[in-house]
Amino acid sequence: MKSKAARSKTVERKTDETDVFLTLNLDGGEVSVKTGIGFFDHMLTALAFYAGWGMILSVQGDLEVDGHHTVEDTGIALGQGFKEALGDKNGIRRFASAYVPMDEALCRTVLDISNRPCLVFDADMPQPMIGDYDACLTVEFMRAFAVNAGVTLHQKCEYGANAHHITEALFKSLGLALKEAAKVDGSGVTSTKGTL
Repeated sequence: MKSKAARSKTVERKTDETDVFLTLNLDGGEVSVKTGIGFFDHMLTALAFYAGWGMILSVQGDLEVDGHHTVEDTGIALGQGFKEALGDKNGIRRFASAYVPMDEALCRTVLDISNRPCLVFDADMPQPMIGDYDACLTVEFMRAFAVNAGVTLHQKCEYGANAHHITEALFKSLGLALKEAAKVDGSGVTSTKGTL
């Protein structure tokens, strides 16, 4: 019996602003996240948990400036790792959606692993900061991930009054949708074009 190929990838991204090391396994494993931004670590850990990933992530960023480069470059590396770990995409479900409620907030994610990157993001953040995390960086992470993963990603906060709850629902719904869309339950490419 042929063994299933490992869907994993290691990405190292080093710039003058950040140093990112990522090992990603789409089929599970240990999760360890250290970015220097506590709330962002919490969100990435939740993302990995709900996506069913194994993920070892270490980021050294210029946090003395702010969190922007750390968050964006993490999204870039994670998008690249996800795209490469998927391989030829044969048999994946491709499309998925998920709603997640978090107390008073309700958010949804709809995505297509299409190799056509696009982000539509509609989620206002009522508070500017969540601990040491700038709430406006959520859209920057999602954009960097979608572009580098080759994913069409639509996210919307239906309603909510707390930026922590909104952001957590966005990350968790992303994880759930990615888990569903990356599932292999066929043998060919899920496209009438014959390729993704």
